[in-house]
Amino acid sequence: MPSSPAEDWNELLKAYLVRVPGLPQDLFKKMRHAKLTFGDRVHCPFLRPFFLSPEDDARVRTVAETIADLGERVAITALDDKHLFAQLHLREEEERLARLPTGYGRVSTASRLDAFLLPESLKFAEYNGESPAGAGYAETLAEIFRELPVMAQFARKYEAHSYPLSAKLLDALMMSYMDWGGSSTKPQIAIVDWEGVPTWSEFEILQERFERMGIPTLVADPRELEFDGKQLVAQDKVIDLVYRRVLINDIVTKPAECAALVNAYAANVVCVSNNFRCKIPHVKAFFAVLTDEQNGALFSHGEREIIKRHIPWTRVVGDVKTAHYGQTVELLAFIRKERENLVLKPSDEYGGSGVTLGWETAEAAWDAAIERALTAQNGVWIVQERIPIRREIFPYVTDVGQVHYRDMLVDFAPYLFRGKVCGFLTRLSATGLANVTSGGGQVPAYRVTPRTSSAH
Repeated sequence: MPSSPAEDWNELLKAYLVRVPGLPQDLFKKMRHAKLTFGDRVHCPFLRPFFLSPEDDARVRTVAETIADLGERVAITALDDKHLFAQLHLREEEERLARLPTGYGRVSTASRLDAFLLPESLKFAEYNGESPAGAGYAETLAEIFRELPVMAQFARKYEAHSYPLSAKLLDALMMSYMDWGGSSTKPQIAIVDWEGVPTWSEFEILQERFERMGIPTLVADPRELEFDGKQLVAQDKVIDLVYRRVLINDIVTKPAECAALVNAYAANVVCVSNNFRCKIPHVKAFFAVLTDEQNGALFSHGEREIIKRHIPWTRVVGDVKTAHYGQTVELLAFIRKERENLVLKPSDEYGGSGVTLGWETAEAAWDAAIERALTAQNGVWIVQERIPIRREIFPYVTDVGQVHYRDMLVDFAPYLFRGKVCGFLTRLSATGLANVTSGGGQVPAYRVTPRTSSAH
């Protein structure tokens, strides 16, 4: 039985740790120096990258790019189709922002799909259509791992390809700027989000990389922006292009702090990416739109096949009849009966907030979650079928610096820049929820190809 890249890496690592037990501390020091921290934790307490084959890369690419295109199509169609728009359950102010007449280019310059990649299946849990975090971290992490002595040994047997995310992201932002009508060859970019968010260090990584590629970039809090009716200004510079990382949720709840950004956008004097229409495919109810037979006419036969194979059956929770794979069901009774196979989550939350996994929940707590979903004041909830997840063993550095081998859930999330897969965010967690806030971590992803024996 030939060994896998992961097994080969682990063998090399074990041998290396015997000779150089200080490797984990050295790696952590490099991460801290490179701003790869989330609060005070390093992003990657693991000593192995995630490896995917060229076949996996191609399989993910085809499906993810199709789903991103469907996100664009649903957004544009929904703005003209009241019935479709209603299925997405945007709040009133989100709808107002989405309908501001600055219609240009793609709604999502940068987006990300959360996936579970298995040998025999590929399932997507949700679509983050709104300027997702992590690309700067993922790229930097891949560079740090590439410098490890273990990688040099590994590279004798495998060709390891990493993904140049920041250059691709900058290209996508520049193309959206040109779509919008921008004419400067070196537009002033402002990366905009609240000062003090845990991802601030990533903005600094991207700022440095964008500047190195010749594009002036600053990082600003929305409260620093000033709009005089003609220009958007931050830190005494006229802004041409906003790489918007402040979320629409925050723009809605803090209108005064975000007024300059919204007013400049409404006056169409600045290009904002992602634009405010990205909220339409971003909500989790988007998967309910994709998997509901009533919307079948929006999609070609081939697209419907892709949806059926790769998107979990999803519905907005309500006291309604609906179709479940061709059978009509009373949705609430169905949710109660099928607890073991279902997940409940708010249509519009982050970081795993409010997610209830039926198979880990007792009946009484499940009933309470259904009740919470039905009575929610602030937005709707969705129910989604359970999907197969991927687990792999990873070398993990404990708090006292020992290396243990842990069975981790692998959440594999392709980044899409203007609808093209450009790289991956790979998150590991010990629990059923994969995000850094639930105590997991991030590892770099490499596409690996065995070298032919003559190269040894």
